[in-house]
Amino acid sequence: MRTLRPALLAATAATCALLLGLTACGGGSSATTGQAHGHAPASSPEPRTSPTASMPSKPSMPSTPSMNGMDGMDGMDAPASANGLSADRDGYRLVSPDARLPSGAPATYRFSVTAPDGRPLTAFALDQTQRMHFYAVRSDLTGFQHVHPGMAKDGTWTARLAALAPGAWRFFASFTPDAGPGKGTDVVLSRTVTVPGAASSPVPLPAPKTSATVDGYTVTVKGDIMAGMAHPLAVTVTRNGPPVTDLQPYLGTYAHLTAFHAGDLAFAHLHPTTAVNGDHGGPELAFHAELPTAGDWRLFLQFRTQNTLHTAALTLRAG
Repeated sequence: MRTLRPALLAATAATCALLLGLTACGGGSSATTGQAHGHAPASSPEPRTSPTASMPSKPSMPSTPSMNGMDGMDGMDAPASANGLSADRDGYRLVSPDARLPSGAPATYRFSVTAPDGRPLTAFALDQTQRMHFYAVRSDLTGFQHVHPGMAKDGTWTARLAALAPGAWRFFASFTPDAGPGKGTDVVLSRTVTVPGAASSPVPLPAPKTSATVDGYTVTVKGDIMAGMAHPLAVTVTRNGPPVTDLQPYLGTYAHLTAFHAGDLAFAHLHPTTAVNGDHGGPELAFHAELPTAGDWRLFLQFRTQNTLHTAALTLRAG
């Protein structure tokens, strides 16, 4: 037994060292109430918007911001820095004094973006003809507004919104810094806002469907989407059957497509790849799609014909 003890101690010490080494290797990984609504840039005349370009009015929802996963700031699968579900990213921060807005009447939301040095950012690059894209999205995805706010010299932005339905909302600011360490990088930040009002159950998300109709126009989406992978997405626009070929440019393209993940409202912007040639867009439009998280996404497609902006909404599932 005495001759075996040193060997046993040596084997034990070697095993401990191996376990410690393995542990160290693994430790470093890591507008109108309830309607879809679009707006033109604040610096240019707003196009005439069809009253039927909106989603049907929905019942009001609870005023607490915890519905449909909105009590958590981050998405379940994708980091908050990538899905827009945070007020902070890479030193940039979305700041606003407004945590509540009134219901039943047009509202104004004030905010600013601070840079990594803590000062308000005032240098923004153009992205699809605008320096700031601002989205207001209701927690059950029955409400959607896309506006282009104006900025004061001190970096304060003012977004003018159509009437908001009672409930929980998330407001997104999408921009590209034109100065500082994040110059040229697309950034999406968001904050939650409560609109007080009578409480009711959230409206279930419509089932996935490849087409939607608005104002007599039918939008059909083709393409199999796998989460986390880039895919081409084809959109076809028809009206009462015949193909549409008179789409007008909107934000420098023939259609603007934004997606929000059901439940947590993670953000994704689908980039158009169809070249613009005057007022002759359609019937087919191409997009570069990359949805970071599996599940159902609500797509909002905005396009313009005869100086009227239309917004079509449909649900798409990413595998």
